[in-house]
Amino acid sequence: MYYGLYMSAAGAHAQNTKVEVLSNNLANVNTVGFKRELALLQARDSEAIERGAARRGSGALEDVGGGVRMNATFTDFSPGTMQLTHIPSDLAIDAPNTFFELQPGTQKLLTRAGNFHLSNDGHLQTTHGDSVLASDGEPIQLDAALPMRFLPGGVVEQAGSRIELALVRPKNVSMLEKAGENYFHAGQDSDAVPAEDRIVRSGYLGMSGVNPVEEMVELITASRAYEANVRIIQQHDTATSELISRMLKV
Repeated sequence: MYYGLYMSAAGAHAQNTKVEVLSNNLANVNTVGFKRELALLQARDSEAIERGAARRGSGALEDVGGGVRMNATFTDFSPGTMQLTHIPSDLAIDAPNTFFELQPGTQKLLTRAGNFHLSNDGHLQTTHGDSVLASDGEPIQLDAALPMRFLPGGVVEQAGSRIELALVRPKNVSMLEKAGENYFHAGQDSDAVPAEDRIVRSGYLGMSGVNPVEEMVELITASRAYEANVRIIQQHDTATSELISRMLKV
């Protein structure tokens, strides 16, 4: 009896985590450059099989399912849609697995969000006030009093001089870790993007990779699975209470 209760509790916990992940995706459906998370569930063997006391596929009493557990979350780096803004400092990368490089504080991070602006002191910054880096690794410094224009390939031109924005491509995007504020830890395995692959559109924004309809369907499914597990827990609790009451009567 309690084995089923524990399996239901584990299933409810896993589905609750999945609901949290899906809810976060839906909350960021309009966040520029956001990449959705996928909650990966894994089927468990029975406790006896995990301990080595039974063999999978033996058909014995111990050869039963062990429910599910949350295995990991995985970031889906599929590109989102392009949105026309007509703002020159809005930049969208039209190439997969390519990121802008930023410097919040002393560390270097990556992002797909290109909603940049020029600060009063001439620094090209993100909406959070973090410096956008040039291809030489230094923060981009411009003259706020002079006109500028953004050229194809992620290049900003002012007073006859051109500065390339730092565009990098990780060797394995699945190894990137979220660092908050829609940023990712760059790590050491990132390469500069060659000139022919520097596809950056000015006046556009790469929007969130979340499909709200798909996420809502997944959210409803996960919520119902959570409720089903909770109902089974309640049924086990009721059955246990009735059993104890009968034993006390006897």
